[in-house]
Amino acid sequence: MRKNSIKNTRINTEVQRELSNILRGGIKDPRVAPMTSVVAVEVAPDLKTCKAYISVLGDKKAQEDTIKGLQSAEGYIRRELARTINMRNTPEIRFIMDQSIEYGVNMSKKIDELTRDLKDEAE
Repeated sequence: MRKNSIKNTRINTEVQRELSNILRGGIKDPRVAPMTSVVAVEVAPDLKTCKAYISVLGDKKAQEDTIKGLQSAEGYIRRELARTINMRNTPEIRFIMDQSIEYGVNMSKKIDELTRDLKDEAE
């Protein structure tokens, strides 16, 4: 199975949806921030491993605590994933902090500041 095949894309989407549901409703760990979202999921073609890109609204400490909390709850998350998705293998999940949303917000602020400065100079 190729990495970007239709089947792999469908599996990635389904795993991402179920991971979001599990994070929203099932994790009781106080380290996991309430504003945690699953940005993207990449399941390996052999269905053995999975990279879950996580975005957390909060400071650096909240992000680190959330990753540690998710890593300690990986067994529970895998078990719930196996229960909800019928796959040959339930992948081993690796949580990776995704900075793209934060980066986009910072870039948007910088662009707004530049356009405001240019307007002030033009007047």
